[in-house]
Amino acid sequence: MELPQRVIAVVGGDEREQEIARLAAATGATVRTYGFPLSGSPIAGVVPTASAAEAMDGADYALFPIPGIAADGTLFAPASPEPILPDAGLLARLAPGATIILGRSDERLRKAAAEHDVALVEYEHDTELMLLRGPAIVEGALQIAIAETDVTIHAAEVGVVGHGNIGRLLARTLVLLGARVHLFARNPVQRADALCAGCVPHPLDELPGQAAGLSMLFSTVPSRVVDRRVLEALPPASLVMDLAAPPGGIDLDAARGLGHRAVWARGLGRRAPVTVGASQWSGIARRIAEIEKGKS
Repeated sequence: MELPQRVIAVVGGDEREQEIARLAAATGATVRTYGFPLSGSPIAGVVPTASAAEAMDGADYALFPIPGIAADGTLFAPASPEPILPDAGLLARLAPGATIILGRSDERLRKAAAEHDVALVEYEHDTELMLLRGPAIVEGALQIAIAETDVTIHAAEVGVVGHGNIGRLLARTLVLLGARVHLFARNPVQRADALCAGCVPHPLDELPGQAAGLSMLFSTVPSRVVDRRVLEALPPASLVMDLAAPPGGIDLDAARGLGHRAVWARGLGRRAPVTVGASQWSGIARRIAEIEKGKS
């Protein structure tokens, strides 16, 4: 794909966005960046800017990070010196007919986009891309689990809540590492699939009753399913890890207050930023190609 006449803004994110910016520049587009770490030598065609507004000024495409928008409406941008809020003022800087491509929007962003005739393209639920980045997320979760616990994963009683793309891959990996994995899901087909993979399946409403036997609990569901009742039933100082996008599935404040090791593991794809950035760009590039075809 060649985009020599286009301006692409890459705003927010982490090390993955560096690879996305590099691949975007390889199309011949002018690429401006803000709000994520740039390391190593300068990248040909990539121009770091001093603000999100400068990056987005006149841009045909704005690429926002996939980990999602926080409850306060700001973008995932742990390296940014200030919060990045994609409000109407910021979107007004884009070129007429511009498109924002991101993992997931919220109501405020959708309203601002409608005010300025900016198209939103979301890809958080692209199964192919989620599976391509899944191994990096699972490896990152295991890295944290090993560092934060004083028991082996092997032979441990482990709970996984949710059996979507990430939950399924995480549960199967834990089984292969020798854990006794209790999989909690509402969907009976997902529970049957988990059983075939060597897990012990449970309906989601059994989680409070099973929690006392778990030494670590992972949630992949982006709605509050691990509440105080569940957390109080867990053994003292258990590891609870939330792998879901905002608003998350675990009451982490309650978990910390109860003395658990609580981790909100957003952005684990950054563990392998080149691999995951390239897979994300493949999905972004496909969507840009479709948009450009429509314009021509």
